[in-house]
Amino acid sequence: MTSTAPLDVDDLRSRMAGAVVLPTDPGYDEARVMWNGRIDHRPGLVARCTGPADVAAAVGFARSAGLPVAVRGGGHGSWTAALADGFLLVDLSPIRHVDVDPVARTARCGGGVLLAELDGATQQHGLAVPAGTVSHTGIGGLTLGGGWGWLSALHGLTIDNLLSAEVVLADGRVVRASETAHPELFWGLRGGGGNFGVVTEFEFRLHPVGPIIQLGLVFVEQARVAEAAVVALDLMASWPRGVTGGLGFNAAPPAPFVPVEHHFAPGMAVMIGGFADPGEHADVVRATVTALDPLFHVAMPIPYLALQQMLDEASVPGTRAYTKGLYLPGMTPEIAGILADRTALRSPMSQVLAFPLGGALAAVPDDATAFGGDRSGIALAIEGTGHDPSLDDAERDWVRDTWTALRPHARGAGGYVNLMSEVDDTVVGATYGPKTARLAQVKAQYDPENVFRVNANIAPA
Repeated sequence: MTSTAPLDVDDLRSRMAGAVVLPTDPGYDEARVMWNGRIDHRPGLVARCTGPADVAAAVGFARSAGLPVAVRGGGHGSWTAALADGFLLVDLSPIRHVDVDPVARTARCGGGVLLAELDGATQQHGLAVPAGTVSHTGIGGLTLGGGWGWLSALHGLTIDNLLSAEVVLADGRVVRASETAHPELFWGLRGGGGNFGVVTEFEFRLHPVGPIIQLGLVFVEQARVAEAAVVALDLMASWPRGVTGGLGFNAAPPAPFVPVEHHFAPGMAVMIGGFADPGEHADVVRATVTALDPLFHVAMPIPYLALQQMLDEASVPGTRAYTKGLYLPGMTPEIAGILADRTALRSPMSQVLAFPLGGALAAVPDDATAFGGDRSGIALAIEGTGHDPSLDDAERDWVRDTWTALRPHARGAGGYVNLMSEVDDTVVGATYGPKTARLAQVKAQYDPENVFRVNANIAPA
């Protein structure tokens, strides 16, 4: 563990408005805790930053002391898992402002804002930005990796709706990147992760959504998953623009709208969100029920905020999670068979989520952003989760084996950076493909010493 002299820490404290928390200080364990219960890191100090000046001071201190720098927004990232004790953790959680301009349909939010906070503020005006499916996710890491969720087919990725970003660079400068200012940095931030600096504020474009939307859930038992997955994906391709959704290969939740006799039943859920005409949504649910003859189904109006929180219960803080993702060109009988076989072997909490892409995502040119993933086909998240540490290895192996079985059918070895529990240079290169060289040039310009390397790292050119 790298030692830090008390005088040095006192100097940092004198230059920061926020707190600097050491391992011997009260509240240290609370300051270092991450969402993922598998991660038990011990930073040498936690800089709880209140704004860009604090971030600049903390990064400058780390560089002078020779400490690795990790950045925490919502705490969902897995990048600190492999770090040795003693690094400096830049904690953005105090930067939690959300300012909405309902006339311009824009929002500015701090780098420590959680998705629930952004959604809560924008929904007061019947607006939203496409972002995520778990409400306690930090907006920072979600955005920088790309950001897809329920609204993506309608309005694109989160990065497609990013208008500007306030960034603290490795040398301490604070810049605002946009299409017209630092355009190469702005390109890199949209999908290139935390490679180029610490984003302390995001500015987003908003869209009219809710406050009430339609939700349908059509659940098929495990024995018929393989057949149903192919049929469901074919149906989704014909859905009207105002209806989106995905597949969840998981256990039926013990929710009030699920018949008690089917609680925890294994199978596949077709999740159907309606954001426009309720009649269109009802037609889609009806057609899906007719085609799949499900074990049970429900359809109801719910608040958009409730939709954004629907998957929270499966990923409460402290959940021990291991995740891998990949992109599939479509759903073939062979792929569906592998999914059915593999999901039959999972534990009750583990799951596979499949989201059809396309729509507004595919309308954005691939080279417009640094996003290292597909904009069409299917995005797949393989999530091994639980609460028992003794099962960690088994959950990890299930994820890896499922990924390996599907890999020959995927579009390359790359995946969505926000679904990587571990990463190496080969995976990063496969993820970004021909964009890697341009990202390396941006890295060389804005972080030539690779200060920000605790991520899906791009080495400077």
